[in-house]
Amino acid sequence: MSIFCSLRQLSVTYSRGRNAALDRVDLDIAAGERLAIIGESGSGKSTLARALAGLLPEGAKVQGELLWPALGHPPHPGRDFGLVFQDPGSSLNPVLTIGEQIAEGARRHLGLSWKQAYIRAEELLGRVRIPQPDKAMRAFPHQLSGGQRQRVAIAAAIAAKPALLIADEATSALDVVVQAEIVGLLDGLVREDGLTLLFITHDIALASGFVDRIAVFRNARLVEAGPVRSVLSAPKSDYTAALIASHRDLATPPLIEEVAS
Repeated sequence: MSIFCSLRQLSVTYSRGRNAALDRVDLDIAAGERLAIIGESGSGKSTLARALAGLLPEGAKVQGELLWPALGHPPHPGRDFGLVFQDPGSSLNPVLTIGEQIAEGARRHLGLSWKQAYIRAEELLGRVRIPQPDKAMRAFPHQLSGGQRQRVAIAAAIAAKPALLIADEATSALDVVVQAEIVGLLDGLVREDGLTLLFITHDIALASGFVDRIAVFRNARLVEAGPVRSVLSAPKSDYTAALIASHRDLATPPLIEEVAS
């Protein structure tokens, strides 16, 4: 297994906080894998994403090591990794067209001309299944639905052909039908392009349907990590077991089907 990124005793404390937002985390991220980071609000999920992306706020105190064996250097924003956030409305510039926003990343990081970048942007809109990509290129964000805006944000995130895609609660603001569509889209894109995916969510059921491994966080600490089926069928942590049990009711199929004896 080739390691893309290694976290060794990584801790993050914000300037005004006494408690660590991330507390002595040891975690390896394999190249090409789809890893879900699971946890409730305040568990450290988004802090982990910001630490990986080098987007921690000024004054944040970082201890431990963050190593990048696959790259050989810290990732360059926009080029080596792409970010997709929860709210696509705040990720997109309301006064620029969709085409301009996707093309800019390709132009800046791939050295393309504007014409070449626009061609790539239209191709990406097709890949993320936006109807009539040529017309969507001239549209503004407010003219698209929430699900379509999130597809545009994904297209912009992969415009420069990054090695790592970080989706930070990218589906939580969408309805369940659109959530499933976005998850299917992410799954297809990372497979086709050989990307490493970090899928951050509070929904263990949603993530378990398509990722390779799960890492569960609680109170800033990593409590458990492993292959999806191992974690779901035999959780080592009571907290993980509780997360799984919360999805087992009369209306929801179990995450692990019972095996007939």
